[in-house]
Amino acid sequence: MMTLLAPARPTVLPSAPPRRKRNKQWIGALYAAPTAFVVGMFFVVPLALVVWMSLHHWPLLGAPTLNAPENYAGLGEDELLRTAVWFTLKYTVVVTVLLFALSFGLALMVQHRGRGVGLLRTAFFLPAAVGFASASLLFLGLLSDEIGPVNDLLAGDGYLSLTSGSPNTALGSAVVLVLWRFAGFNMLILLTGLQAIPLDVYEAARLDGATRWQIFRRITVPLMRPTIALVLTLMITGSLLAFDQFWILTRGGPDNSTTSLVMVIYREAFIELDLGSAAAISVVLLGVLIVFNAIQLGVLRRRSQ
Repeated sequence: MMTLLAPARPTVLPSAPPRRKRNKQWIGALYAAPTAFVVGMFFVVPLALVVWMSLHHWPLLGAPTLNAPENYAGLGEDELLRTAVWFTLKYTVVVTVLLFALSFGLALMVQHRGRGVGLLRTAFFLPAAVGFASASLLFLGLLSDEIGPVNDLLAGDGYLSLTSGSPNTALGSAVVLVLWRFAGFNMLILLTGLQAIPLDVYEAARLDGATRWQIFRRITVPLMRPTIALVLTLMITGSLLAFDQFWILTRGGPDNSTTSLVMVIYREAFIELDLGSAAAISVVLLGVLIVFNAIQLGVLRRRSQ
């Protein structure tokens, strides 16, 4: 007579006690607490305060009074603000195109290891070690009519002076400063993305007879899209928030032709002593940056899928 064996029951591992799970959750919360405190105190609280200020007439000295939405309604009537918006957009387009092209070209130049490549990488990155305000003061001295050698050299060769008082030359001097200061930094980010691409992909493309342009367009650019998205976001955000170079080099002149949005915020807050109006411009600018960066990252991610 055959004996039927009962099927073996699956082994059930004992679950962790609820107390141990709660202890792990508390430990994780304690690790995250310092970062949450810093973010809350230095980002969330100031942001909420700026939004609250934008709804009030808030003089630098005196008690604030609620005047919502007067600060936002008055933005469209500000002639200086309209001029600053147009100039900032023009500056952003010019700087983004030139800076990206220069940074990507430098990254491609020093992509592969070879004799002298390490020296070139260091030389290209060195300007990024200089503080932006210090770099602006350096250019101010170089372009000075009294002590600077640049204008004398350009005038001797028949070129236009970079500090002749023209809006285009004032913009050009600021653009040259930004290219010199940030090209090496963005080159380093793009170089990291280039070196993350497997060499086998390039070798397979060469074996299939692909040209250099085809490799760049069909392999390098698609695989670099996340890095390009990061670099473009940094460039556009930094250009829209430009302040140091124009405040030090041009003071917004001539005739407010190089006044940026952040300079308008500074003037409203610390020259006109109207913190409420300055806060309203800041909130609008923050909203534009969030929307623009979200659209940009969404488009680049969708194309990379």
